[in-house]
Amino acid sequence: MPPLENAAYTIGWICALPLEMVAARSMLDTSHGKPAEQHARDDNSYFLGSVGAHNVVIACTSSYGTVNAAVVAAKIPFSFPSVRFGLLVGIGGGVPNLTCDIRLGDVVVSRPCGTSGGVVRWDMGKALVGGEFHRTGVLSKPPLVLLNALAALEVEYELGLGLLDEYLGEVVVRNKSAKFRAEYAYQGTDHDQLYLPDYTHPEGGETCELCDEGMLVVRENRETLDPVVHYGTIASGDQVIKDARKRDEIAHEIGALCFEMEAAGLMDNFPCLVIRGICDYADSHKNKRWQRYAAVAAAAFAKELLGQITPQGVDQTPTVAEVLKEGAYGFMWLWEFG
Repeated sequence: MPPLENAAYTIGWICALPLEMVAARSMLDTSHGKPAEQHARDDNSYFLGSVGAHNVVIACTSSYGTVNAAVVAAKIPFSFPSVRFGLLVGIGGGVPNLTCDIRLGDVVVSRPCGTSGGVVRWDMGKALVGGEFHRTGVLSKPPLVLLNALAALEVEYELGLGLLDEYLGEVVVRNKSAKFRAEYAYQGTDHDQLYLPDYTHPEGGETCELCDEGMLVVRENRETLDPVVHYGTIASGDQVIKDARKRDEIAHEIGALCFEMEAAGLMDNFPCLVIRGICDYADSHKNKRWQRYAAVAAAAFAKELLGQITPQGVDQTPTVAEVLKEGAYGFMWLWEFG
């Protein structure tokens, strides 16, 4: 169907990679295409559609990184003044540990814990004497309407009523492209290999065919192949983590379940929730095989989350522009909306 008036779109869905936007579009119930018009100060690339009762505007950054994500988010209210909040949906590196059995294809969702709003900027702070690094600043929490929906959805999963596997099955069957069906489908337990933190990938090897299988972490098979949803802290920064020892060191300090590279640029200026599909273990063995499946798993959870939110709940939430004017999410872009 043709696009609606820009004011009809109330939810922003932000991606950092084209494959994440493909996953997002695959979850739309109805596609509206490109917007008919955009503000002169807004050069973002958009795709419009609906998910359930909600009209959604999907935006994709030109590249990954906190700054790029922040710039894209700042422009959305220019063209779409009714947007109330956002979902940052895409891929990330998982942090497996003894208390949280994270596997490739699982989903990690940011949830406030203690003094953390759900996302921690792991690479911002002060380098002190003796090599100690003191992280500074606290990022804002997601808006209440999202936290309430997340709590309700967590109950559904505890009761075994989650729809994640159903949505994933539907999108693969519905798409006629053989390439899509192959690359956006579950990649198999044989390709989900977790190596001991001290074992590094042989230099120059594009795959793990030459890696020592004796260095694999022994894990029990799960009862099903369906993704598991984990809730907790997400570590965000502008550096790619490809070292398991560094991964574990930072994760232990802040309690992180996942690493990614956009969320820290949004939380204080664009109220949102972060949803990440796990595509690697943030170690030297990381590759791109699981990226598309992880992206569509995250998108499926985002769709399910929106199903927990009523249109009335959205309408009762202030718009992003209103929140920025009030100063509740910082001051760096207030001049944009003055």
